[in-house]
Amino acid sequence: MQKITPFLWYDGQAEEAVEHYTSVFDDSRIVDVQRYGEEGPGEPGTVMTVTFELAGQRFVALNGGPEFTFTEAVSFSVDCATQDEVEELWARLGEDGQEGPCGWLKDKFGLSWQITPRVLTDLLSDPDPVRSGRVMKAMMGMTKIDIQGLLDAYDR
Repeated sequence: MQKITPFLWYDGQAEEAVEHYTSVFDDSRIVDVQRYGEEGPGEPGTVMTVTFELAGQRFVALNGGPEFTFTEAVSFSVDCATQDEVEELWARLGEDGQEGPCGWLKDKFGLSWQITPRVLTDLLSDPDPVRSGRVMKAMMGMTKIDIQGLLDAYDR
Protein backbone atom coordinates (compact mmCIF):
# COMPACT_ATOMS: atom_id res chain seq x y z
CA MET A 1 0.00 0.00 0.00
CA GLN A 2 1.36 3.42 -0.90
CA LYS A 3 1.98 5.82 1.99
CA ILE A 4 0.20 8.87 0.56
CA THR A 5 -2.93 8.67 -1.59
CA PRO A 6 -4.48 11.73 -3.28
CA PHE A 7 -8.16 12.06 -2.34
CA LEU A 8 -10.28 13.95 -4.88
CA TRP A 9 -13.63 15.55 -3.97
CA TYR A 10 -16.46 15.53 -6.52
CA ASP A 11 -20.08 16.61 -6.46
CA GLY A 12 -21.76 13.41 -7.63
CA GLN A 13 -19.33 12.82 -10.52
CA ALA A 14 -16.70 10.60 -8.89
CA GLU A 15 -17.55 7.43 -10.79
CA GLU A 16 -17.88 9.24 -14.14
CA ALA A 17 -14.56 11.02 -13.59
CA VAL A 18 -12.77 7.80 -12.64
CA GLU A 19 -14.15 5.95 -15.65
CA HIS A 20 -12.87 8.78 -17.84
CA TYR A 21 -9.41 8.92 -16.25
CA THR A 22 -8.90 5.15 -16.35
CA SER A 23 -9.78 5.17 -20.05
CA VAL A 24 -7.09 7.80 -20.73
CA PHE A 25 -4.05 6.28 -19.01
CA ASP A 26 -2.44 2.88 -19.56
CA ASP A 27 -1.89 0.69 -16.49
CA SER A 28 -5.07 2.08 -14.92
CA ARG A 29 -8.00 0.43 -13.23
CA ILE A 30 -10.86 0.81 -10.79
CA VAL A 31 -9.91 -1.00 -7.59
CA ASP A 32 -13.01 -0.60 -5.41
CA VAL A 33 -16.36 1.22 -5.28
CA GLN A 34 -18.03 1.94 -1.95
CA ARG A 35 -21.62 3.11 -1.68
CA TYR A 36 -23.44 5.20 0.88
CA GLY A 37 -25.56 3.24 3.34
CA GLU A 38 -28.66 4.26 5.24
CA GLU A 39 -26.52 6.31 7.64
CA GLY A 40 -25.62 8.76 4.83
CA PRO A 41 -24.69 11.46 4.37
CA GLY A 42 -25.25 10.61 0.69
CA GLU A 43 -28.29 8.99 -0.87
CA PRO A 44 -28.31 5.29 0.09
CA GLY A 45 -26.86 3.14 -2.69
CA THR A 46 -25.10 5.98 -4.51
CA VAL A 47 -21.35 5.98 -4.96
CA MET A 48 -19.45 7.30 -1.95
CA THR A 49 -15.86 6.56 -2.99
CA VAL A 50 -14.04 5.03 -5.92
CA THR A 51 -10.51 3.77 -5.37
CA PHE A 52 -8.57 3.68 -8.61
CA GLU A 53 -5.10 3.61 -10.14
CA LEU A 54 -3.71 5.77 -12.94
CA ALA A 55 -0.43 4.58 -14.40
CA GLY A 56 0.09 2.58 -11.21
CA GLN A 57 -0.59 5.55 -8.85
CA ARG A 58 -3.50 5.03 -6.44
CA PHE A 59 -6.18 7.68 -5.91
CA VAL A 60 -9.56 7.89 -4.20
CA ALA A 61 -12.49 9.86 -5.61
CA LEU A 62 -15.22 10.92 -3.15
CA ASN A 63 -18.71 12.14 -3.91
CA GLY A 64 -18.65 14.70 -1.13
CA GLY A 65 -21.15 17.25 -2.40
CA PRO A 66 -20.99 20.84 -3.64
CA GLU A 67 -19.12 22.33 -0.66
CA PHE A 68 -15.65 22.15 -2.24
CA THR A 69 -14.36 22.49 -5.79
CA PHE A 70 -10.99 22.08 -7.45
CA THR A 71 -8.62 25.00 -7.98
CA GLU A 72 -5.32 25.34 -9.82
CA ALA A 73 -3.60 25.29 -6.42
CA VAL A 74 -3.45 21.50 -6.89
CA SER A 75 -2.72 19.89 -10.24
CA PHE A 76 -1.36 16.66 -11.65
CA SER A 77 1.71 16.85 -13.84
CA VAL A 78 1.88 14.19 -16.54
CA ASP A 79 5.30 13.33 -17.96
CA CYS A 80 5.11 12.89 -21.74
CA ALA A 81 7.86 11.30 -23.82
CA THR A 82 6.67 12.53 -27.24
CA GLN A 83 4.60 15.20 -28.95
CA ASP A 84 2.10 12.49 -29.92
CA GLU A 85 1.57 11.71 -26.24
CA VAL A 86 1.14 15.43 -25.48
CA GLU A 87 -1.43 15.69 -28.28
CA GLU A 88 -3.40 12.64 -27.14
CA LEU A 89 -3.52 13.57 -23.47
CA TRP A 90 -4.30 17.20 -24.25
CA ALA A 91 -7.25 16.16 -26.40
CA ARG A 92 -8.60 13.48 -24.07
CA LEU A 93 -8.18 15.27 -20.75
CA GLY A 94 -9.13 18.64 -22.20
CA GLU A 95 -12.33 17.46 -23.88
CA ASP A 96 -15.15 19.71 -22.64
CA GLY A 97 -12.62 21.34 -20.32
CA GLN A 98 -10.64 24.56 -20.43
CA GLU A 99 -7.18 25.19 -21.88
CA GLY A 100 -4.75 27.19 -19.82
CA PRO A 101 -1.26 28.61 -20.33
CA CYS A 102 2.04 26.72 -20.30
CA GLY A 103 0.66 23.22 -20.80
CA TRP A 104 -2.05 23.47 -18.13
CA LEU A 105 -5.68 22.52 -18.65
CA LYS A 106 -8.76 21.85 -16.58
CA ASP A 107 -10.74 18.75 -17.41
CA LYS A 108 -14.53 18.70 -17.60
CA PHE A 109 -14.66 17.96 -13.87
CA GLY A 110 -12.55 21.01 -12.98
CA LEU A 111 -9.35 19.12 -12.10
CA SER A 112 -6.13 20.77 -13.32
CA TRP A 113 -3.50 18.86 -15.29
CA GLN A 114 -0.05 19.84 -16.53
CA ILE A 115 0.72 18.02 -19.77
CA THR A 116 4.50 18.28 -19.72
CA PRO A 117 6.91 16.94 -22.32
CA ARG A 118 9.97 15.46 -20.63
CA VAL A 119 12.29 17.51 -22.84
CA LEU A 120 10.96 20.73 -21.30
CA THR A 121 12.60 19.96 -17.96
CA ASP A 122 15.87 19.11 -19.68
CA LEU A 123 15.88 22.34 -21.69
CA LEU A 124 14.96 24.52 -18.71
CA SER A 125 17.77 22.88 -16.71
CA ASP A 126 20.44 23.85 -19.23
CA PRO A 127 23.26 25.69 -17.41
CA ASP A 128 23.31 28.33 -20.18
CA PRO A 129 20.85 30.96 -18.89
CA VAL A 130 20.37 32.44 -22.37
CA ARG A 131 19.26 29.13 -23.88
CA SER A 132 17.07 28.12 -20.93
CA GLY A 133 15.64 31.64 -20.87
CA ARG A 134 14.60 31.37 -24.52
CA VAL A 135 12.87 28.08 -23.74
CA MET A 136 11.06 29.64 -20.78
CA LYS A 137 9.90 32.55 -22.92
CA ALA A 138 8.68 30.18 -25.64
CA MET A 139 6.81 28.04 -23.11
CA MET A 140 5.17 31.09 -21.56
CA GLY A 141 3.63 31.89 -24.95
CA MET A 142 2.12 28.42 -25.42
CA THR A 143 -1.09 26.80 -24.29
CA LYS A 144 -0.43 23.17 -25.28
CA ILE A 145 3.34 22.63 -25.23
CA ASP A 146 4.94 22.21 -28.64
CA ILE A 147 8.24 20.32 -28.39
CA GLN A 148 9.55 21.56 -31.75
CA GLY A 149 8.81 25.15 -30.68
CA LEU A 150 10.83 24.60 -27.52
CA LEU A 151 13.73 23.08 -29.47
CA ASP A 152 13.65 25.94 -31.98
CA ALA A 153 13.82 28.50 -29.15
CA TYR A 154 16.66 26.57 -27.52
CA ASP A 155 18.72 26.43 -30.74
CA ARG A 156 18.20 30.03 -31.87
